[in-house]
Amino acid sequence: VTPLAPNERFKPQPLEEVERVRRKYRLFAPYILFVGTVEPRKNLVTLVRAFAAIVKDFPHFLVLAGARGWMSEPVFAEIERQGLKDRVVHLGYVPDQDLPALMSGAEIFAYPSLSEGFGLPPLEAMACGVPVVCSSAPALPEVVGDAAILVPPTDVSAWEDAMTSVLSNPDLKAVLGQKGLQRSRQFSWLETARLTLSVFEQAYQDV
Repeated sequence: VTPLAPNERFKPQPLEEVERVRRKYRLFAPYILFVGTVEPRKNLVTLVRAFAAIVKDFPHFLVLAGARGWMSEPVFAEIERQGLKDRVVHLGYVPDQDLPALMSGAEIFAYPSLSEGFGLPPLEAMACGVPVVCSSAPALPEVVGDAAILVPPTDVSAWEDAMTSVLSNPDLKAVLGQKGLQRSRQFSWLETARLTLSVFEQAYQDV
């Protein structure tokens, strides 16, 4: 297995940069963030339902950063059905240069995917020092290790409990942020290149 790695621009951002991005996207309340294409594999209907269960207890918004993909309609229909049009913000595509600050400003990075080949966004969020609540579907546990809260992807109650735990427990939030930073440092493109080269060298020796 040859893992990917976060770009070096993903790191905790200074307050002024976080504020610049928040003003740009008119994010004036604390928020839970998802980054990725809005499509069935990302399992956002589950996230919306879990968010609907906690919205009365917290002032946070749910921010979806990513373009609409195929079959995105059920997600927006669920937002409508839950009465969350005023609490869920869909930013659409966000330029790469804004993502580190957008992540750094989040209270939680939530990633409920049903499956991933690798799952780079949770690692990028951890590199920014943000607590991650992540699906336990393959291959995400291999990426986040014990530095995130892992949740069965379609268990709405478990997602509700996990997000509530982080939002109501500053100590847990701080621990997850620190563990995420440490975990993210185990991944680098230099290591990816080294492992890839070793595969080529082994293949050459086997010829």
